[in-house]
Amino acid sequence: MAALRKILVVDDEPAVLLTYELVLRHQGYDVASASSPKEAEELLARSKFDMLICDLGLRGEQDGLGVIETARRQYPGIGCLLLTGFAEPEISEAAASKGIRLLLKPVHLPELLSTIRLLVGGDRAEETPRAS
Repeated sequence: MAALRKILVVDDEPAVLLTYELVLRHQGYDVASASSPKEAEELLARSKFDMLICDLGLRGEQDGLGVIETARRQYPGIGCLLLTGFAEPEISEAAASKGIRLLLKPVHLPELLSTIRLLVGGDRAEETPRAS
């Protein structure tokens, strides 16, 4: 049996985290969640992830772009998806210049799932993870 793709979801709203966890687990992904940049860093230090989904506006010392930069230092090939409710050109440009996919909130589930499949490099969660 093939290993599940591992996804780390970072958002400071508990209801949002729970929703993403439930949806992604139902799709066959192995999901971990963090409610702060510090918690995300701790999880990244303990485990390798295939993908990171992160809200831009986080409480704490880092925003979502900072969390993604931290993740990419540890795992240069990690797929990254930034979620934001603000369609400011500076945010879009910063994400695009760093090769980060950006989705605007409220996120539509089909778009979220298709973006995840694209970023983890396969059509199904059950496929073998990409080589590191």
